[in-house]
Amino acid sequence: MRFSVYQPPQARHQRVPVLLFLAGLTCTEETFMIKAGAQRYAAELGLMLVTMDTSPRQTGIVGESDTWDFGAGAGFYLDATHEPWSQYFRMESYITQELWKIIVEQFSADKDHIGIFGHSMGGHGALTLALRYPELFRSVSAFAPICAPMRCPWGQKAFHNYLGEDRQIWRQHDTTAMIEDGHRVPDLLIDQGLDDQFLAQQLYPEALEKACREADQKLTLRFHSGYDHSYYFISTFIGEHLKYHYDAL
Repeated sequence: MRFSVYQPPQARHQRVPVLLFLAGLTCTEETFMIKAGAQRYAAELGLMLVTMDTSPRQTGIVGESDTWDFGAGAGFYLDATHEPWSQYFRMESYITQELWKIIVEQFSADKDHIGIFGHSMGGHGALTLALRYPELFRSVSAFAPICAPMRCPWGQKAFHNYLGEDRQIWRQHDTTAMIEDGHRVPDLLIDQGLDDQFLAQQLYPEALEKACREADQKLTLRFHSGYDHSYYFISTFIGEHLKYHYDAL
């Protein structure tokens, strides 16, 4: 597994808050660092940025690279329970245990002030991991996340193959369902472009908005006309997200 770390100047002298960014389908540990334009804001605020790959690579599993939306590049930030994927596709454990330990022990990271955010599939991962591990992540936000993977083709394909057919298990990795089932975080920030080509069939922010409203879960959901699913969208609002996390951390 590969990961990227940006350390702000402040990390030379003290431990600093950390933000983990989870990228979307087909991306790697480099995508956000190259395209988002986040480092200038992280330098000003004194935030460490950590990104990781979106799945294991070259595992030898037959069919792992047959499609772009499942397998390699599409780990969905969960621990697969079904063979053959369960042997290697364990992104949840990787992020919350293995990578977490490396960042805290090998870098100038403040383990008590760590946030998480992401884009698309990574937005799904950030939201669900923040809900599942409130003791690890003090803040959470997302760009165009898959809000209800149980309802969309991307999520159904991944959950069927990684987790099997038990939809009660699926609910444990679906942000909207988790809110309905009682999981909470102090606050959620989500930005969504209205010209996003995946909005109608894959993302379902309106389902999450409804669940949060009914559960009294604090949510700031901002829609932006003229923006699509790309990193141009992310780079436009990345400064606001980093400031949001800085204030929370």
